[in-house]
Amino acid sequence: MKRLLPFYLFTFLLLACQAEGEYSTWPCRFGYDNAIHQDATLATAMNVASRGVYCRIYESGSFYVFENNQNMKSQKPKTEQERLANQVLGLNNGIIVGFQTFNQTPNGGFVAYDVQCPNCVRKENNYLNPKFAVSMGSDGIATCGKCGKKYDLNNGGIIQNGKEGDVGLEKYLATTTGPYGYLFAGTKR
Repeated sequence: MKRLLPFYLFTFLLLACQAEGEYSTWPCRFGYDNAIHQDATLATAMNVASRGVYCRIYESGSFYVFENNQNMKSQKPKTEQERLANQVLGLNNGIIVGFQTFNQTPNGGFVAYDVQCPNCVRKENNYLNPKFAVSMGSDGIATCGKCGKKYDLNNGGIIQNGKEGDVGLEKYLATTTGPYGYLFAGTKR
C-alpha cells in the first residue's frame, strides 16, 4: 500500500485541477497496477502511441476481464489487495479506457467512460441495475445495442446520431503512467 501512496497522491493532485461538470457523478473507483499483472490487452489502451485503441474493463467473479476494440481479450485474477479494495467499475460493472485521437487534453487525451448508454439509463430511469452496455468498434465508435445511438470515443464520447436532449457517454477522471504502469479511473467528489 505504501508503494501506491505516491501514485494516488499524484493522481489526486492531477485530477483536482480538471474542469467542473465535465465528469460524471455516477459511481466509479478503480485503480490497477499493470506493472504487477502485465496484461497486454490493457497495455494497448494505456499506450500513448496507440491512440484510438480502447479497452473495456469489467469483473467476472474473482477476475478482471479486458477486451479491446482490436479483438484482443484477456483476464487476470484479482490480488488479495484488489479483492479487499472495494473497487467500483462504473454504474454497472464496466468502464472503457484509452487515448483519444482527436482530443488530447487534459491528461494527454487519456479517458475513461462508463460502458452504459446514458440515454437509455435516463430514459428507463434505471440507475440501480442498468443493462444498456455499448459495444466498441475498431473505428473508435461505441454503439448502444438497445437504442442504436453512436458515441465517438476519440472525441470526448460525444453522441453522433442523437436528438435534442441526448447526451454523450459519462466520462470519469482518468490517468495512467504508461502501458505497464498504473491506471486510475474515478468520480470527482
